Amino acid sequence: MRALATALIFVMVGGCSAGNFAPVVDIYGQEPRTSKVTAGTHEVRGGETLYSIAWRYGWDYRELARANRIPAPYTIYPGQRISLALKAPSSGTSSASSSTSKPAPKAQDKPTSKPAPAKPQKTPAAKPSATASAGSTVGPVSWRWPAGGQVVETFSSDNHGRKGIAISGKTNSPVVAAADGRVVYRGSGLTGYGNLLILKHSDRWLSAYAHNDRMLVKEGDAVKAGQQIAAMGATGTFRTQLHFEIRKDGKPVDPLTYLPKK
Repeated sequence: MRALATALIFVMVGGCSAGNFAPVVDIYGQEPRTSKVTAGTHEVRGGETLYSIAWRYGWDYRELARANRIPAPYTIYPGQRISLALKAPSSGTSSASSSTSKPAPKAQDKPTSKPAPAKPQKTPAAKPSATASAGSTVGPVSWRWPAGGQVVETFSSDNHGRKGIAISGKTNSPVVAAADGRVVYRGSGLTGYGNLLILKHSDRWLSAYAHNDRMLVKEGDAVKAGQQIAAMGATGTFRTQLHFEIRKDGKPVDPLTYLPKK
């Protein structure tokens, strides 16, 4: 058994190309254990957004955009190469172009996601579920619990630790937005996260909801705190659970520090 486990890990690690750096999920289905990647490039695939790429490699999406000279609303295209080796310039300056970056795509190329409208249309807010609780305000964001189960794994600051919390539950248990925000990624392209939603709450704050069975919102949707956005599942993992993360300026922080006390 030990030899088999070692072999499986070797095969999965060996399958990642130098130009991809995709996170590797271990044989027990745990979430990727990654720190910020500062070498190589990433080739954009269909369905990806700048937010999901920044999340994958541990970058602040604004920093990654500046380093690659991608202006708001951060539209990217399949085949475009995003450099991970560039240092973000100081505010108000432009970075040097990367030798690995492709020229700007032609007008007929189809972006992987449509630019967000200036005033995104709001989806009808679902009635707050029983999981919603009084919020805990941190700066401009008022946080509430995204699910009603028990915390079964906690945040770790160690490079190989969980970068969020795991909340138990049953299949189809409601997953709700932990704060007002906008959906900036919906997909299953990040290894180890399964069906994943990423919400933007402000320029500095993002949250993620992983392993969903069903996702009830789409990219660009505006959501309210307590609105159901997904149904809990076990995609990309070994048990039914919600993996929940909060990131500030691209860095994972302990959600238990920001969520209200139960």
